[in-house]
Amino acid sequence: MKLVLNQDTYAAVLREIVPSARRLLWLVTADIKDLHVEGGRKKFVPFLEVLAGLIREGVEVRLVHAKEPGPRFRKDFDRFPELIGSDLFTRILCPRMHMKCVIADERIAYIGSANLTGAGLGAKSDHRRNFEAGIVTEDRATIRGLMDFLDAYFLGDHCLKCQRRDVCPDPIV
Repeated sequence: MKLVLNQDTYAAVLREIVPSARRLLWLVTADIKDLHVEGGRKKFVPFLEVLAGLIREGVEVRLVHAKEPGPRFRKDFDRFPELIGSDLFTRILCPRMHMKCVIADERIAYIGSANLTGAGLGAKSDHRRNFEAGIVTEDRATIRGLMDFLDAYFLGDHCLKCQRRDVCPDPIV
C-alpha cells in the first residue's frame, strides 16, 4: 500500500493505473468535469479521449458519478462514439455516490479523496489544485471487497432500497 498526496495523485492514477488497464477499468467519483491529461508531445487531451482509446483496445470501462457533468464535458463526450455505442462502456449517474476510486484489472486500485476533475486529479499547479490524499493498493482482499460492493451496486442492489429515488435522474432498477 502506498500513500499518495496532492500532485502525486495525478501520477499514480493517470500515468500509472489508468494506462495499465488491459481488461477493465472502473472509475468511481462524486464529481466529474472536463478533465484534461497529458497526451504526448507536450499536449493535453480530454480524459474522455483516453477512455475512448482504452475501449478501442478492448478494455471494459465503467464510470460512476454523482452529478450531471457540465456542458464542456458533454460536448467532449459526444465526440467519442466509443462512449456512446460500445458495449464495453457503462456510465451510471447516482446522486448518492460519494466514493472516489479507480480500479484496473482487479489488480491495482486508487482509493482516496480526488474527484475526476482538474482540481482533483488534473495537471494543475501546486497552488491551484485541491489538497488530496489517497492510497494505491495491490492488496487483493481490499480490491476484491471494493469490487464486490461495486458489482452489487451495478446490479442495482442498493437502488431498490434507496430512499433518494425522487432525486435520481437515472435509476439502475
